[in-house]
Amino acid sequence: MAMNANPVRGTRDFLPDEVKLRDKVQGIILDTYKQYGFERINTPIMEDIERLTQSDGGENLSLIFKILKRGQKLDLTKSDLTEDDLVDSGLRYDLTLPLSRYYANNRAKLPTPFKCIQIDKVFRAERPQKGRYREFFQCDIDIVGDDSVHAEQELIYVTTQALLNIGFKDFTVRINDRRILSDIIKCSGFKEEEIPSVSITFDKLDKVGMKGVEEELKEKGFDAAVVDKFVDLISKEDLLDLDNVGQFCADQEIVKNVQNVVRELTSLSEGRFSVIYDKSLVRGMGYYTGMVFEISAAGLNSSIAGGGRYDKMIGKFLNESVPAVGFSIGFERICEIIKDTNMVNLGEEKKLIFIFSEDQILANVVKKIEEFRKEGFIVTAQRKAKKFGKQLDMYADFGYNYMYVFGESEEPKPLSKK
Repeated sequence: MAMNANPVRGTRDFLPDEVKLRDKVQGIILDTYKQYGFERINTPIMEDIERLTQSDGGENLSLIFKILKRGQKLDLTKSDLTEDDLVDSGLRYDLTLPLSRYYANNRAKLPTPFKCIQIDKVFRAERPQKGRYREFFQCDIDIVGDDSVHAEQELIYVTTQALLNIGFKDFTVRINDRRILSDIIKCSGFKEEEIPSVSITFDKLDKVGMKGVEEELKEKGFDAAVVDKFVDLISKEDLLDLDNVGQFCADQEIVKNVQNVVRELTSLSEGRFSVIYDKSLVRGMGYYTGMVFEISAAGLNSSIAGGGRYDKMIGKFLNESVPAVGFSIGFERICEIIKDTNMVNLGEEKKLIFIFSEDQILANVVKKIEEFRKEGFIVTAQRKAKKFGKQLDMYADFGYNYMYVFGESEEPKPLSKK
């Protein structure tokens, strides 16, 4: 029986045309980030399991691909085996923890603030379904070492420029600060230690609606009167807009910073995108400590970019506070959108199928091929098949638009699909 040739569930094969699109989009993002002074780095796909499980990654901590110990470290003869006996590392589920470890390890060699790019694969043990994969790319930019609101402004602005350069229009930047939401939760009557659990439920607002949030909070056992007060308070649009939300916040500077970011980015947008305060924005990662933001596009149920400030993660490695803020473009999501809408013009390449016969001198064949490459052709050389017509049709279907038969043709001839 032949082996199953399908990729592992939750992963995908990409055909050449798909890779071409992905490379094009990745190139636009990378070029944009570099123009704004961000430097690209690379980190290993594996991290120690202790770092992964203590990274405040929210629900992603339950989606870590764990790696068995190797060699003598793996003793399967031991009785009462636990996970600690079997596992010592795992695959990264995002790029923020690896960056935090990277910065702590290389800080002496890096400038302050450090502006970096990461475009690489991450892995999550998701239940495979449409739009959710176990292996996928993230495109991150981060600023480490800047505790001012200018870092948020720059990250958001540069990300919007990347999306505009790809071809996205009329998208919306949504901004909130977790500390504002925490104060609102406390004003409703919840205890300090209950805030994370309430926030996790409230983060599901887009999926389950306010009624669903209310029901889940009561199912968790929170006081019904407190839940009702929170739902009533958070539902009042006029009471919780950016001009009035300050009455619930202990630190007015936090509200002023959000107002500043919304105002400055609205000015910079010049009408190309919208910037709003969104009181319902939470973001799922537990490591966010302040401002959070997402970008949504019209007609889509999910965001195409997201990020926030995480001032405490790097400090876990250095025992000192190191401010940091990051923004990630949903690469897989935007590639699907681009594929469906033909948003990105890949341009037409001159691709030549060069046909030669078995009895021809290889050196002469190669010399002629090099002439065409100097003229800008992408050339693949193939021996002439018995079914010559089918051979040409196959390459035409594969995107080749010129043909040349060595020893017979004078110039390349157009090749088209039938």
